[in-house]
Amino acid sequence: MAIPAVYMRGGTSRALMFHARDLPGTIEDRPGWDAIFAAALGSPDPRERQLDGLGGGISSLSKVAVLAPSAHPHADVDYLFGQVSVQGTTVSYRGNCGNISAAVGPFAVDEGLVALSGDEALIRIHHVTSGKIIHAHFPLAGGKAAVRGNLAIQGVAGTGASIRLDFLEPGGAATGRLLPTGRPVDTLDVPDVGLVEVSLVDAANPVVFVRAEAFGLAGDETPAALGAHPDRLARFDALRQAAAVAMGIVNTLEEARVKVPNLPLVALVSAVEGEGADIRVRMISAGQPHRATPLTGAMCLAVAARLPGTLVAAIVGVAAGEVLQIAHASGVLPVDADVCDGVARAVTVYRTARRLMEGRVLIPA
Repeated sequence: MAIPAVYMRGGTSRALMFHARDLPGTIEDRPGWDAIFAAALGSPDPRERQLDGLGGGISSLSKVAVLAPSAHPHADVDYLFGQVSVQGTTVSYRGNCGNISAAVGPFAVDEGLVALSGDEALIRIHHVTSGKIIHAHFPLAGGKAAVRGNLAIQGVAGTGASIRLDFLEPGGAATGRLLPTGRPVDTLDVPDVGLVEVSLVDAANPVVFVRAEAFGLAGDETPAALGAHPDRLARFDALRQAAAVAMGIVNTLEEARVKVPNLPLVALVSAVEGEGADIRVRMISAGQPHRATPLTGAMCLAVAARLPGTLVAAIVGVAAGEVLQIAHASGVLPVDADVCDGVARAVTVYRTARRLMEGRVLIPA
């Protein structure tokens, strides 16, 4: 089977991008899609290399996106994101990837899903899983998405055209509530770990925030150092599973392990001095330490910083209207969150994206 696809970088991630029309069924029913996506990226691979596909062996390089024209009154395109397991064949559509969201607008323009003129594009994106709307603003060149520009983002070499993403009303993207438990701080009884104080926040994606010191960490560890201890990764995932149940994402720990292995994100937060930042974070995504930070996780962190009582707010103390500077494993990321009276109205970030390859991906019969 040969399926038309485009391979794109969005922010610090890469994904295979598909038209829904080129896949069997629809975005809603997705017959056989999991098997197609897993084979395309080279999963399952117990050695975590995905050598038999286009994946890169880590969560940020094992992603797919599917687009279609939208019937939503406030959107131009429908967008489905899929996180493909590296070691297994599970594809989770429950969350979103902020980095890959940056590739959606340019893909939509270059593939003719929307007709535009002029020098600037505004693409209104409907993330079908959450129902949320994202506005992508970026320059055009010759009727296509501009690639060259002066914006540099940490974790990506060189510069590119600036893509501004406005995530509108991001609260409750997965659970329906900004604070799924109704509290800024909870104490979870985590199997094989014990009692852990956390903040459970759902904005753009659900995240469980925990102080790095709760796991005996300083918070400035490299992703390689975090990933070098399987027992530590197992404890992080035990926390994730307990948080998934507490947030109402799943009903049981087993469902969290098997059905939704990528949510919530785990964020290890700590205070930072210098580095031009307000807070430091190390994030665990799909069981692996992220080499930068998931963009949706950073957006959720920025919202949490403006929610009184959360662990994040206790560290940060950033005044409303200030852009939060987040130190992560690859640098510093600025995120602007508009939060008023406990309501997240919008989160704004800037990314770059680039079309890397276009053609057909071959799926073994």
